[in-house]
Amino acid sequence: MSALLRIALLSAWNRRLTLGLTVLAIALAVALLLGVERSRVAARTSFAQSVSGTDLILGARTSPVQLMLYSVFRIGGATHDIGWDSYEAIARHPDVAWSIPLALGDSHRGFPVVGTNAAYFEHFRYGRERKLALAQGRPFAGLFETVLGAEVARRLGYRLGDRITLSHGSGAPNLAEHDDKPFTVVGILAPTGTPVDHSLHVSLEAITAIHLDWQGGAPIPGVRIAAAHVEKFDLRPKTLTAALIGLKQRAAVFKVQRDINRYADEPLLAALPGVALDELWRVVALVEQVLLGISALVVAVGLAGLVAVILASLGERRRELAVLRSVGAGPRHILALLALEGGGVTLAGIGLGLVGLELLAWLAGPLLEARLGLTLALQGVTLAELQRLAAVAATGMAASLLPAALAYRRALGDGLTPRL
Repeated sequence: MSALLRIALLSAWNRRLTLGLTVLAIALAVALLLGVERSRVAARTSFAQSVSGTDLILGARTSPVQLMLYSVFRIGGATHDIGWDSYEAIARHPDVAWSIPLALGDSHRGFPVVGTNAAYFEHFRYGRERKLALAQGRPFAGLFETVLGAEVARRLGYRLGDRITLSHGSGAPNLAEHDDKPFTVVGILAPTGTPVDHSLHVSLEAITAIHLDWQGGAPIPGVRIAAAHVEKFDLRPKTLTAALIGLKQRAAVFKVQRDINRYADEPLLAALPGVALDELWRVVALVEQVLLGISALVVAVGLAGLVAVILASLGERRRELAVLRSVGAGPRHILALLALEGGGVTLAGIGLGLVGLELLAWLAGPLLEARLGLTLALQGVTLAELQRLAAVAATGMAASLLPAALAYRRALGDGLTPRL
């Protein structure tokens, strides 16, 4: 067997360029197969870690997935708001430990604006119960002060002390500006890898102040209240978009959820973040399966290339195989030689793909975590990945049996007789 292995290695070395390209193709296919799966897991982890420590999400009656999307991930918008009095009643519930009010709907150059209060910086958690931290400055205290997410500051080049104006609404071009009431940047949050990085944070009173002279989504004709005069008005918010709620004991979560869903004054919904995420993954499960299917097809193409290379080389190796037969190698030896070659190329491609994927995670992991919140950390091969790799290896060896069987059937004289 050792002699056969040596012959296989020498033969492969003589065709190192062709086989090397085949190994590279299989490596890229394997890296894509495992990369898609790891990205899928990283995306799920990133979504799950966008908010932690929150037991319930409060909002108007809608689907839990929609409530989760617009309140946590700033995707889409709320169909209805909830009354401030209703929020305060829920916040006073004996089982509620803390609550974070959220007022959404405005934006700045495509980035969402979040109206909230000091509880946001005190109680909001992400990842593994990590608290928000300021890279520069301080939380907002004045009426027209704002704290920027890390990505907002980086992309727009803002610094402490810069003055900005907010736009009314989001997701559309040429939005009306609240340019008569500019905000001053007083803080920039450290990167979190969550939607917080892409948000601007102002006080709830500021959201009310910039809309004092607005009605129905447009400025009131002939009415203009200067920024210096807004504090003379009652700036307590009348409505909210949503709220994050933490309980004193998590065992009471279903009781509090039931109380909120049965709230008599207006239709409310209390969604459990974990349950809402599970529903979201069921919605996108088809897309995940399509991506995995495409990766499997890429692997199949790479293995088909392996078969094509070995088949194409049979014509060139007629004399080599005939000489081996003439010195005592039987058909089974030829079969084993070509099967060994195909299996070796497949295993080399798998190994190179794993190394390349880990190298990519090492190089691009920090960037993806900072920009997209995807954690592609260095990790060992999981059991599920081992099963996929074993399937690839088995398929590659099985595919190499086709050219090996063709060589097995050739007569001893084939290759020794010159072709006319």
